[in-house]
Amino acid sequence: MVKALCGAVLLALFGGARAQTMPAPPNIAAASDLKFALDEAAEAFKQQSGQSLRLSYGSSGNFYAQIVQGAPFQLFLSADEDFVFKLAEQGFSPDRGLLYGTGRLVLFAPKGSKLKPDAELADLRLALSDGRVRKFAIANPAHAPYGRAAKQALQSAGLWAAIGPKLVLGENVSQAAQFAVSGSTEGGLFAYSLALAPQFSQAGSFVLIPEAMHSPLRQRMVLTKKAGPVAREFYAYLQAPAGRAILQRHGFELPPPSPISSESSR
Repeated sequence: MVKALCGAVLLALFGGARAQTMPAPPNIAAASDLKFALDEAAEAFKQQSGQSLRLSYGSSGNFYAQIVQGAPFQLFLSADEDFVFKLAEQGFSPDRGLLYGTGRLVLFAPKGSKLKPDAELADLRLALSDGRVRKFAIANPAHAPYGRAAKQALQSAGLWAAIGPKLVLGENVSQAAQFAVSGSTEGGLFAYSLALAPQFSQAGSFVLIPEAMHSPLRQRMVLTKKAGPVAREFYAYLQAPAGRAILQRHGFELPPPSPISSESSR
């Protein structure tokens, strides 16, 4: 009994010490269009490496501002590569990172909506004229890349002025998607990677918006100067075939494969 008690005490002491010295999972900041793709990639990475990650999703512009202000993110996956370039220029990352994919925009209408999605937004034009659209969701163009792309697409179709009073702005593209599928709006413009998820695709119908109607959604990731070994491993995993396959399956158009190193130019 004494031996058992001593063993329990030693296990508690050394086990507790080991737990205290184990590093916390790295904080990863990711554009909200990556929610389903990165959740899957993080789980696959954990199965392969045994390492966990702490994922945060939001608008790329907000994450950029938080990193500049000292937020402890070790890896940043942006929906707009310009935010990554700005971090590099300001010395918050060791390099300009890597392009991990190009996003696409969709026009979505929930079940029961009188809006009929079409790639040229022709029915949206008619719906604005005949009163079928009272509310329409996009991400906030001020800091969400998909919101800016949505604004550009609406401008390309000549609908920006007419739809302005009816817009419901999401803090990020994921929130805009929630507004669009909830039935509280007649539809919205949001990320293809979200529209492919069952909880969205089963809630309505959507079409891809022609890429010519907005600036390319070139999405780039970069390690910050706070990056530790686990964040670096995950960064490499997303460049490897398994990680790239997950991103492609979730609707991202992939760049050509590249060595596990950072690009030196745009």
